[in-house]
Amino acid sequence: MTKKPIKDLPQINERIRYPKIRVIDMEGEQLGILTPKEALKMAEEKELDLVLVSDKADPPVCRIMDYGKFKFEQEKKAREARKKQHTSDVKEVKMRYKIEEHDYKVRINHAERFLKEGDKVKATVMFRGREIQHVDLAEVLLNRMASDLEAVAEIQQYPKREGRNITMLMAPKK
Repeated sequence: MTKKPIKDLPQINERIRYPKIRVIDMEGEQLGILTPKEALKMAEEKELDLVLVSDKADPPVCRIMDYGKFKFEQEKKAREARKKQHTSDVKEVKMRYKIEEHDYKVRINHAERFLKEGDKVKATVMFRGREIQHVDLAEVLLNRMASDLEAVAEIQQYPKREGRNITMLMAPKK
């Protein structure tokens, strides 16, 4: 049976092991440089905890506060940050080189919506059978798409042939 290393535990109350520490109270006022025992006694009188805020400072900085409330606030901030975080996905728009005008407009609208939502768009032109000899027409189509979307997108990867497909990657403008 091994003991849990102290580094995993938060440095509060008796776990603070420094000869001298700078102490700050609940209101943010400095109480001066004290020994951890004196600071802990002051915290216990107020029925609060002594929490290590910065161990990089000289001397290390500790604050008298309610540790449970402090921990809850930090978890709440982390949850809010995760909520606001948007992961950028790659959405794909597929078409053929001989696409009709209306279908092309639909693909442009989809791509524009994806880009405005903050996602990247991979435009793919597919070939079947002997169509592969019309690579030049597919590149013209992708270049047209890039020019139609240049207000909301910037090209990350220019048209590139991958087997029986030609792909182009666009990212939202910043």
